[in-house]
Amino acid sequence: MITAANRLRKHADYQRVYKASRKRFGKQMSYFFLLRQPELLRENSTLRQPDACARIGLTVSRAMGNAVQRNRIKRRMREAVRREIGTLQLPVDVVLHPGRRVAEVEFSLLERDIAHIFHAIQREAAEQLRGPGVHATRGSA
Repeated sequence: MITAANRLRKHADYQRVYKASRKRFGKQMSYFFLLRQPELLRENSTLRQPDACARIGLTVSRAMGNAVQRNRIKRRMREAVRREIGTLQLPVDVVLHPGRRVAEVEFSLLERDIAHIFHAIQREAAEQLRGPGVHATRGSA
């Protein structure tokens, strides 16, 4: 189970993520993410405050099937997220939209896709936190 601190609960939180972000794509799902309060994080280096954890929201539309099928998708997604949530070290809000294949795909592939998405989010959020004009270089001389 994903802890209460790691879940998006309010409709307003989902809407804030949708408005401030753009749609991105993984292999089995699309996702949105938003870094929370970057200006406060630059000043305060301690990131282990309760408000500094990643929060995840899931949306499964009715087009995905009946209630039984949608609940099965959500259970599988929550378990994969629970296993990979440690990847997200910055305070980001993430909304995941699973595709139809999530219901039938092998769980290890679903978990790998979520891990890949979380790594991409962590990398991009870290770049946003550094600010514009600051780029990390590979293999500095």
